Amino acid sequence: MATTVGTDRLGDLFVREGLITEEQLEKALQDAKASNTRIGFSLVKLGFVAEDELTRMLARQYRVPAVDLDKVNVDPKVIKLVPADVALKHLVLPLRRVGRTLTVAMANPTDLGAIDDLKFITRYDIEPVVVGEYTLRRHLEKYHNTQDEKMQEILDELQTDDIEVLEDQEDDVSVAALQEQVEQAPVVKFINGLLVDAVQKGASDIHIEPYEKEIRVRYRIDGALREVMKPPLKMKAAITSRLKILSDLNIAERRVPQDGRIKLKMKNKVVDFRVSTLPVIFGEKIVMRILDKGNLTLDLEKFGFEPKAEQDFMAAIMNPYGMVLVTGPTGSGKTTTLYSALSKVNTEDVNIMTAEDPVEYNLYGINQVLVRNEIGMTFAAALKAFLRQDPNIIMVGEIRDIETGGTAIKAALTGHLVLSTLHTNDAPSTVTRLIDMGLEPFNVAAALNLVTAQRLVRRICSNCKEQVKYPEEHLRAGKIPDEVIARGQFFKGAGCDKCNGGGYKGRQGLYEVMAMSPILRKLIMQAVGTDELRQAAIADGMLTLRMDGLKKIERGITTLEEVLKETAAT
Repeated sequence: MATTVGTDRLGDLFVREGLITEEQLEKALQDAKASNTRIGFSLVKLGFVAEDELTRMLARQYRVPAVDLDKVNVDPKVIKLVPADVALKHLVLPLRRVGRTLTVAMANPTDLGAIDDLKFITRYDIEPVVVGEYTLRRHLEKYHNTQDEKMQEILDELQTDDIEVLEDQEDDVSVAALQEQVEQAPVVKFINGLLVDAVQKGASDIHIEPYEKEIRVRYRIDGALREVMKPPLKMKAAITSRLKILSDLNIAERRVPQDGRIKLKMKNKVVDFRVSTLPVIFGEKIVMRILDKGNLTLDLEKFGFEPKAEQDFMAAIMNPYGMVLVTGPTGSGKTTTLYSALSKVNTEDVNIMTAEDPVEYNLYGINQVLVRNEIGMTFAAALKAFLRQDPNIIMVGEIRDIETGGTAIKAALTGHLVLSTLHTNDAPSTVTRLIDMGLEPFNVAAALNLVTAQRLVRRICSNCKEQVKYPEEHLRAGKIPDEVIARGQFFKGAGCDKCNGGGYKGRQGLYEVMAMSPILRKLIMQAVGTDELRQAAIADGMLTLRMDGLKKIERGITTLEEVLKETAAT
């Protein structure tokens, strides 16, 4: 192939210019071969060269002008001169037409086959200009609706031999008849492909949303939703029915919400999907929460606690009795923190019991109970039963009422370690919430060992991290302390192939850990307000969520925007 010679020469050019090493070139060549892309794309993807350097080098090598697509607005009429399938096949984007000449941005302007195809299709003379492949692909997605192609890619690339959906058999004849109807190859293959794709991309949730003229599929990755495809509208009923059959839900019932589970076997691992359906105007919205045990990190040392906070937390969970509370909004990682704490104390000589709604992950050595309010198996009822089962450590999914809170405090005061969660904004307000619930201040003061409030923020992509400056008025408006402004240590992700241009990859916890001290216990017994408790805890060495966030900003772990979004000024 002619292109191989060109790509080899391009790699050698970079080595000669001293921009990359021989080892980096070798790695990029292997990556290009494995992913069937050009060497330039692999060099940018692996972070060995910046795309503007690549474009300059390509322009020199091919002796054609380079163009910055981010500064070009293309007329939709010009875009339509090249059909979407041809543009994607050859990686070309028409930019402008002057007389009989059509200027086209190409990743490889020496691809004579592509230029001949374009001449034949458009009936124009073709003038190629060079552009980086990563930027070109991004703009092609913007100008052409590539959702159907993405869906087709999922279907084409899927190795169905490795996938098996573990479903319960249903004897009902009418369900069996409908099952036969939706088990046509495209729907089955699409659903399997969607589930596998979401797991491989590290999504935590899949949203399938029906609208009047389209269906939208979005993944939640690192806490942010992003659209991935729009399946054909005619598949709406089949997709919904197929997912309901797999989740063992009633497919004839479309007027009330339903909850179910799907187990998917992928090669050697089993992934659980918690399925929730909700009737909306144009059908049923389906949200699937992905519970992939392989992604569950139970190592507290890797969570990102600051040294004193980690020390306090470890000391509290190693106590033989008392109460440890983890607070924060839904999706802030409270359950993961509690599971990690349990895994630290999960030894052969202790009896650990948990009451959860629902049980998200099965952990060996821990007796887990599913709370079911409809049959009277509430948190309070489970907790009372636990106390007759000789427990050492008890975890209650959530303290929602005075009955659960009262029993939990009684357990903590009678020689048991109790772990639980609460929905409050920060650590000090948790104490106020317990007292407001009707619990006696002296019981709360005696039982509590520690309260942790937490949030999740997105981590800056390590591949494209760069230092940035913010206007001073912007920082003052965000109530950033003067000493942090003076240091000016702020970072952001520029956006690259590894993070899909978003600048973020993965998530990081922010923690506000309030350990009980004699002063704090005294103040709780006096039932003082939240602000007074907070001031005393800060004087005692507690970092608030905002303070913890600022430390993470200065270390280049997350951005100012993420911390301002998730924490309040103190």
